[in-house]
Amino acid sequence: MTSRLILCFVFVASATSVAFAQQQPAKPAPAPQPPAQEPPKIDPGYVYEPAGRRDPFVSLVGRGTETKPGTPRPPGLAGLLIGEVNVKGVLRDKSGFIAMLRGPDNKTYNVRVGERLLDGTVKSITQEQVIFSQDVNDPLSLVKQRDVSKPVRQPEGRG
Repeated sequence: MTSRLILCFVFVASATSVAFAQQQPAKPAPAPQPPAQEPPKIDPGYVYEPAGRRDPFVSLVGRGTETKPGTPRPPGLAGLLIGEVNVKGVLRDKSGFIAMLRGPDNKTYNVRVGERLLDGTVKSITQEQVIFSQDVNDPLSLVKQRDVSKPVRQPEGRG
């Protein structure tokens, strides 16, 4: 009878474990977690400390006082280059000489000493010529300004 009890007990225990296994779904084994990684660091880029030197990664082409291609020039005399104007005449009044300059737009501009053009200023005006102080746009040049002399243009048909 003890063997029947043991057998019954083993039978009931195994049946209970089978029933218990059928009631609860089997849990999948947890997936292995990769080790915690820090987000990738973003490089802020190259920072150049000039310490009085020019940046070697900046283009030398198009630097200076000239406007970049595609950008509109200021209106009037301030938008004209010295090489684009011709001296049509010189007038004299109480305060001194006034030069008459003709631009590429066939407009006449009256200028006095000290007035600004796109790439320079009017340095002096005499009866025979106008002298401009032109900003040099060459980064390799030691000279930053040069004088440009433009004579008064003689009317056609004369001398």
